[in-house]
Amino acid sequence: MPAIVSHNSIVSVQSEMMIIGDIARSKGDLTPQKRRLRSDKESTPMKRKSTRRCVDSSPNSPACGFEKDLDEKIASPRKSPVKRKLSDSFKPKPNWNPKDVEQMSAVMEALHVSTAPSTIVCREEEQRRVLEFCKKHVEEEKAGSLYVCGCPGTGKSLSMEKVKQHLVDWAKEAGFQSPDVLTLNCTSLTNTSEIFGKILSKVQPRKKINGPTSPLQHLQNLYSQKQQSSALKMTLIIADELDYLITRDRAVLHDLFMLTTFPFSRCILIGIANAIDLADRFLPRLQSMNCKPAVVTFRAYSKDQIIRILQERLMVRVDHMALALSNTFKSPVVDTIQSLPQHQQIILCSAVKFFRGGKKDTTVGELNKSYTDICKTSMIPPVGTMEFLSMCRVLNDQGLLKLGQSREDKLKRVTLKVDESDVSFALQGVRFFRNCLQ
Repeated sequence: MPAIVSHNSIVSVQSEMMIIGDIARSKGDLTPQKRRLRSDKESTPMKRKSTRRCVDSSPNSPACGFEKDLDEKIASPRKSPVKRKLSDSFKPKPNWNPKDVEQMSAVMEALHVSTAPSTIVCREEEQRRVLEFCKKHVEEEKAGSLYVCGCPGTGKSLSMEKVKQHLVDWAKEAGFQSPDVLTLNCTSLTNTSEIFGKILSKVQPRKKINGPTSPLQHLQNLYSQKQQSSALKMTLIIADELDYLITRDRAVLHDLFMLTTFPFSRCILIGIANAIDLADRFLPRLQSMNCKPAVVTFRAYSKDQIIRILQERLMVRVDHMALALSNTFKSPVVDTIQSLPQHQQIILCSAVKFFRGGKKDTTVGELNKSYTDICKTSMIPPVGTMEFLSMCRVLNDQGLLKLGQSREDKLKRVTLKVDESDVSFALQGVRFFRNCLQ
């Protein structure tokens, strides 16, 4: 819920309660229709779209398309056990009653400032501008700085989280090397200069500084030499509560932005703070050097935007149900498998294929041969024997494989500790693994 509203955006308490009442009633209207869609297995897709279900979306918006796909999946006969389990959850809701303690409690929870929304509305343009800035610098492998400012509660920090996710996904799809990402809140720093140590730890995780050279000096030397910096990945630094770095001499804030001006710098810096004129007041030297950061301003919400945010927070939509279903029925094992490095996922695929013949266990040596065959068939260089064994130990620690005892590593017995269906479900989104598991 935004904390700041412009003068023209002030709405009376009575009007807001009427708005919330309308939204709550619309929530009740939606439920019976959704029950019919789920109870009728053979029903055909509805030709007429409900205007209420896409109240804030255009006909081509992602939300509507996602809803259609999900309805088709829910209408499928294979999902009937889920429908039976969830049938009690879609009972018609009573009309809005501000005296109803349960309804008021649900509204207060949805609108509480600590409740992070699943989607961020009314900030699409600002997110687009920041994302395009980051894309440009990743494509060109060129450093740059951006200052994000606006009143408290206008969605700055949440928007940067979305931008970060979109940037990483875009880089993978577009074939660019995904940048390293460092997100930090400056208020958590013991002292302001500590920020350079955190940046260095992200840029060169194994680097140990000896002698009088400070982390800042090391970064400056690193970004001044082409030979050293060319081997580094681009690094996106998102520094929230940037005004905390404003000290008496302002040196830390200035040096932070100066990191993006070195000839071979690999930093993309996004600073976030409330002060609109922070760059003009505290970074005049950068302006004189034509290195002033670009600025994206998050303005106060208008009345219409506040109404849209209220609607977004208080509706029961299909994407909310999808999230609830995912959290309810998705095994934590699936998350673990999806987060593994590629070669560890290939080892799991090898084990699944190996045990389909009825075997319950095998040796490390036999599993290594199966893994190597998959790699060679797919034109992927396999890892060495010692590294393979090390990865098997990691999978053992994760509870995905079980390694037995033996004096010779290659004779250790290996057992698959997860269901084949979990491995298949976790990796079905990648064509390479779908082909491996066929």
